[in-house]
Amino acid sequence: MPLLHDTPGLPPSVAASNTSLERALREQQTLLDCAGAGIVFIRQRLVVRANPRFAEIFGYPSHHSLSGQGSESLYPNHNAFRELGRAAYPVVSKGQTYRAEHLMRRSNGSLFWGRLTGTLINPQDPAEGSIWIVDDIDVQKKAETELDTALREKQLLFDSAMIGIVFVRERCLTRCNRHFEQMLGYEPGELVGSLSRRCYQSDAQWEAVGRDSRPVLAQGLTFEGEITLRKKDGTSVACEVRGKALDPERPDSGSIWVSLDITARLHAQAELVRVHEKLEQLVQDRTHQLRETVENLHREINDRRIDQERIYWLAHYDPLTGLPNRALLAERSQEAIALARRDQSPLVVIFLDLDHFKHINDSLGHRVGDALLVAIAQRLRAVVREKDTVSRLGGDEFILLLPGANAEGARRVADQWLEASCQPYQIEHHELTMASSMGIALYPEHGADFDSLNQAADVAMYRAKLSGRNTYCFFTPEMRAQSVRALQLENALRRALEREQFTLHYQPQVCIDSGQVIGVEALLRWQHPELGAISPAEFIPVAEDCGQILPIGEWVLRQALTQLQVWCAQGLIVGTMAVNLSAVQFRQTQLPELITRILEEVGVAPNSLELELTEGVAMDDPRTAIAMMDQLHALGIRLSMDDFGTGYSSLSQLKRFPIYKLKIDQSFVRDLEEDANDRAIVSAIIRMAQALGMQTVAEGVETAGQLAFLQQQGCNEVQGYYCGRPMPAAQLQEFLLKNLQKQGD
Repeated sequence: MPLLHDTPGLPPSVAASNTSLERALREQQTLLDCAGAGIVFIRQRLVVRANPRFAEIFGYPSHHSLSGQGSESLYPNHNAFRELGRAAYPVVSKGQTYRAEHLMRRSNGSLFWGRLTGTLINPQDPAEGSIWIVDDIDVQKKAETELDTALREKQLLFDSAMIGIVFVRERCLTRCNRHFEQMLGYEPGELVGSLSRRCYQSDAQWEAVGRDSRPVLAQGLTFEGEITLRKKDGTSVACEVRGKALDPERPDSGSIWVSLDITARLHAQAELVRVHEKLEQLVQDRTHQLRETVENLHREINDRRIDQERIYWLAHYDPLTGLPNRALLAERSQEAIALARRDQSPLVVIFLDLDHFKHINDSLGHRVGDALLVAIAQRLRAVVREKDTVSRLGGDEFILLLPGANAEGARRVADQWLEASCQPYQIEHHELTMASSMGIALYPEHGADFDSLNQAADVAMYRAKLSGRNTYCFFTPEMRAQSVRALQLENALRRALEREQFTLHYQPQVCIDSGQVIGVEALLRWQHPELGAISPAEFIPVAEDCGQILPIGEWVLRQALTQLQVWCAQGLIVGTMAVNLSAVQFRQTQLPELITRILEEVGVAPNSLELELTEGVAMDDPRTAIAMMDQLHALGIRLSMDDFGTGYSSLSQLKRFPIYKLKIDQSFVRDLEEDANDRAIVSAIIRMAQALGMQTVAEGVETAGQLAFLQQQGCNEVQGYYCGRPMPAAQLQEFLLKNLQKQGD
């Protein structure tokens, strides 16, 4: 391609200007390619251009592959991305440069620390975008953390050591720990700056130690010996000492000395020798019979002591984990509450329950489950103070008793445990993770005795489970009323089926292009004669916890498929019947046999049934989930993922699931006409589903604008009030007939 100034017809000044522009662009590109830091241009939250170093930092094969990618993917999560925007925008909007250190996300999902420098290209027009420079400081941050930890550990060892530690330079004490001062009877800091002679009984002894140790230290070896030192009051103390030069090549850098008071040990050894000699004499004077009697007596006493200790241990400790059991917890709680009442100090009780621990026992066996409990107990002890009590009540329930802790202390312990429980446990060849739900009760706000506090913490723990598990909740008085409500619902649920209080409503699922009804979703309704209409969001979790979800779920399947068969017999083309499947149902190994039996009894084809699973059900145990899905898919049953986008789906797992449809959650559909983020999310879900060969259905469609956008993006089906509300069977039948007439017209 000819240079611009060689192009015929261009004036020389224009050609020269173009040549300068080309040179400037080449210089700019060379600068980007050779820069040691990552450089990226962002516009409208999309990567416009990046240099090779930026792609290398974030683990992308080339900087070209980043073009058009959303900048949010460079951060750990959506909240982190929004927080950066809130922090950076006030700075860069003023034309200033924003600098900060942030956690960032590589292409493989791993996190690292990066130093960010960002500025707007044109502060007068932010739409022109911004330039960001990224330095990978992950290694540096880790090194700083390790250095800080090492320094803290060193200082803690120096301050807490039960031996005397002294630093000596030119035979002067430059530093010593408190134990050394106490050992010689000095006040804090009194010895610093003194000649080491002050610690010896005589000049001769002082000179002898210096003469003997000097050549040893000069060789970089450790000098060891027993020395009699002098206390402040003039008395002697026998010490075992060890000294070593800090740097043998530089004698002026000094040395470190460690001393241990062995006075009592020497006295004890001398006394032991004396007693031993006397004892030998007595033994020689005794007859064989007396010696045998004494030996038998000692044996019996020792056996009784061991038995008593064993009995006490069995009565007060959990035999599996070694943690205090309910009996010892009761004793300690009484003492802690009495102390808190006397000193008017706070007290915390935390009720901790492992989430889905039963899955471990059911899938891997009780031996693995017991080993996991032991590992959890060890980790629990590590996050509390020594004076705190960690107790196992049995099964997968634990109680933490924290004397002197307030609400902030309880929150700190709970956060530390949530962080610690993120680390996997290596049990045999299994790598396991185990989340926890915790309830927290405070003394005296939530109870004046342990039973009240324990009950309050238990209620709060149940609320934590309802809030999504792997979290904690503080007790509130409202929770007690809700707990009573849950118990009331549980009792009512046990008789609801036999009293025929359940009904099914059906909501149409409409093809977005043709407007035809191509399926319905069966929705469970409960009308109690005294409690009135009860929301499924309220009673389904209660049914799962009390075990009633299995008979209720079987009833829903049978009722929905029976109704589908009735409509088919009447000549109504309904399409598929969608039924929600709870996590408890999905984990039942007999589920495929149960569904097969119901289909055969009712006389409905398997491909007429669509089972809806939530993301959480599929992702809790992907391996088991895939095995169950494969069995159901092999029967010809259709599978869809409900509420997609609200959980934490792994795309690597999603592509392995035999799912033919993704249901876009209504929380993304609700604000489609106002929220650009929701439009981007919905569009991305549809594109991803298309790429994976899956259908999409949008829930909660209520306006024509929402429908138009979904149709434009290529969504296959819609469901919501705009297309049809949930209706009883008879009302839906009329709806279907009208729909057929409309299609005929």
